[in-house]
Amino acid sequence: MASIRVVPVPVLSDNYAYLVIDEATKVAAAVDPAEPDKVLAAARREGVTVQTVLTTHKHWDHSSGNEAMASRIPGLDVVGGEIDAVPAATRNVRDQDTFPLASGSAVQVRALATPCHTRGHICYFVEQGGPHVFTGDTLFIGGCGRFFEGGAVEMYHALVEILAELPGDTQVWCGHEYTRKNLDFAVTVEPGNEALQRKRTWAYSVEQTIPSSIAGEREINVFMRVNSPQLQAVVGVSDPIQALRSSGKEKISFSTSAVSVSELLGFARAGWIMLTGIAERRIRNLFH
Repeated sequence: MASIRVVPVPVLSDNYAYLVIDEATKVAAAVDPAEPDKVLAAARREGVTVQTVLTTHKHWDHSSGNEAMASRIPGLDVVGGEIDAVPAATRNVRDQDTFPLASGSAVQVRALATPCHTRGHICYFVEQGGPHVFTGDTLFIGGCGRFFEGGAVEMYHALVEILAELPGDTQVWCGHEYTRKNLDFAVTVEPGNEALQRKRTWAYSVEQTIPSSIAGEREINVFMRVNSPQLQAVVGVSDPIQALRSSGKEKISFSTSAVSVSELLGFARAGWIMLTGIAERRIRNLFH
């Protein structure tokens, strides 16, 4: 049976890159290696060879390391969504495409198209030796990404109809350490959710909050829970898509006071796009 080990590599101000290691062959894929020096140093410490890059989407804080990685590793397989056309891509994937984790590895990776944050956003699902899912800026612990290139319909499809349907024990490895502020917001939406309150207390007791699990997100992530009658009552609608689109009568104003460096640079590159739905209740730095 395949044995997979995931090594988080903090990069930039609050991003995560990951090494996905096939223990049988000591080969690895690097997920969103925005700082190649840090990722390759981690690979040396782990005694593994990086043969693949898995790019969740085109935004600079996830894809900007691709070209440097490719220049340092001959024959590197750089994977990304076909629509996003990520830098240095050698393999453009669509929804449900499968491919080896690395050359010589029996572990298969499945691409899950989750358009909304970008039209070509891909989450990567590894069932063997897991399961694990690498969600980039679609699903965060207790939150979700900004609706840059889609709307509530697309995000509902990504969160509820795709990711929430994965096995409950799937470990969730997201693209940013946003958990505390995500849960600070979530408790204003569902203050009576005891699982959410426990998760928030725990999040403030640890440095890194990854990974979560799909089962855990079904319990505490308000954006994945839009089918919940309790949450729909809070936002004043009875339809789950409207629960993503509508925040009800009272909205929290957006603030830039705590926006991270990477987010500010992202705004400069991507431009400001108004969020829709329940996301309008968010403080701006909750999403990326």
